[in-house]
Amino acid sequence: MPSRRIHFSVALRHPVLGVTSRSGWLIEGAAGWAEWSPLPSWSREEGEAAHRGALEAADHPFPRALQASVEINTMIPRVASDVAARMAAASGCHTVKVKVGDPEGEARVRAVREAVGPAVHIRVDANGSWDLEEAIRSLDRLARYDIELVEDPVPTLDDLARLRRRCSIPVAAETSIRTIEDVAAMRRLDAADVLVIKPQRIGGTGAALRAAELAGIPVVVSSALETSVGLAACLAVAAALPASPYAHGIGTASLLAEDVTADPLLPVEGRLVPRRVEPDLLLGARS
Repeated sequence: MPSRRIHFSVALRHPVLGVTSRSGWLIEGAAGWAEWSPLPSWSREEGEAAHRGALEAADHPFPRALQASVEINTMIPRVASDVAARMAAASGCHTVKVKVGDPEGEARVRAVREAVGPAVHIRVDANGSWDLEEAIRSLDRLARYDIELVEDPVPTLDDLARLRRRCSIPVAAETSIRTIEDVAAMRRLDAADVLVIKPQRIGGTGAALRAAELAGIPVVVSSALETSVGLAACLAVAAALPASPYAHGIGTASLLAEDVTADPLLPVEGRLVPRRVEPDLLLGARS
């Protein structure tokens, strides 16, 4: 059982879809520290699943790693194009995910491509902002920037399946995947080329690995803008999966204005080595 809980709240350097800060609880258990920090948009059921996952991570060892290090992407929020270009160039990552779905989306992608050159992969994430026809038009325009994949171009699995049959860019499902049952539906509809999993939202490391096994397609593990304590669990899932052709979305510690540790999970040359993280900056706080 958990021995200590510490509340935390940290600001983001840039808003991400209206989120300006992250807060929740850091939970210490027999195996180490874990994080419970459901996003405000998550349902009560998703928050409960996240809590179960945090208890699992606190009380049990992380899954056995198959990868000594994990390739990750950096993520560019809906910021001004010049800011996006600087963030992408400074990241050192070989894959950049750019948020789109807003009027400045194409200009942001163009600026990032010009900043990083042709050798870096660019993927885009529309967060379900487009309807089917708008997605087709938008992706036709974005294709000139050599897009690796598009995440959540449309909000539902049904529309994702329809889009996939009309789009040359590989499509990834994330927002519509909240439970194991959603993964089964995605596979039944043949709706995606890639599955993006947030381990916290789906119920923890064990549930994430079960979802990855069920998916039958490549998997990208993605953060929910956790602190480095929570990112460690995401990283453990990514490291426990077979090698993927796609970088994982765990490079978000750089989006935090502050972290709970003096040794955050920041990538080195686009890679992270799996490890537990302690909230050493908060260990004097009242539990």
